[in-house]
Amino acid sequence: MTTETNTVELATELTIAWLGNPNTRTSADDVPAFLQSMYAAVEKLGGTTVETPTEDAAVEYTPAVTVRKSLASKDHIISMIDGKPYRTLRRHLTGHGLTPEEYRARYNLKADYPIVAESYSEARRAMAKTIGLGRKPGQKVEGAEKPAPKAKRGGKAALDAAKETLGTAE
Repeated sequence: MTTETNTVELATELTIAWLGNPNTRTSADDVPAFLQSMYAAVEKLGGTTVETPTEDAAVEYTPAVTVRKSLASKDHIISMIDGKPYRTLRRHLTGHGLTPEEYRARYNLKADYPIVAESYSEARRAMAKTIGLGRKPGQKVEGAEKPAPKAKRGGKAALDAAKETLGTAE
């Protein structure tokens, strides 16, 4: 009985220390749950097993829309969580504590189910190509203009270059 008393006391002391931390913000409703989890952790570390209620029944998630409807538009993807359109689901899923893989698993989607809308992806691709991403070193960007030569700093040559650029000649 002394080991159980020590475990309870240790879990209580750890909980009090946690609540005494000025950076900890919690409500009074969360304290019993935290105390129980602290007790279970101390018991687990002590080598004895604690019977905690496990949730055997898997939660069934019903999608807000069908897969076909979620991909109906090229401009957005409709979320199966809340039924709202998004150009990219990544931030939305992170807000719900999901990764794209977990999202696909939750709603039984194929591994190639897109997370980014098609038109948004194409726009990003075009922008990346115009700034030269994805090209090999030394390869020129298609459709890009040759940059103007840089003027030398100071002196008569810089003044002549500036006048030539502005189109004012003496």
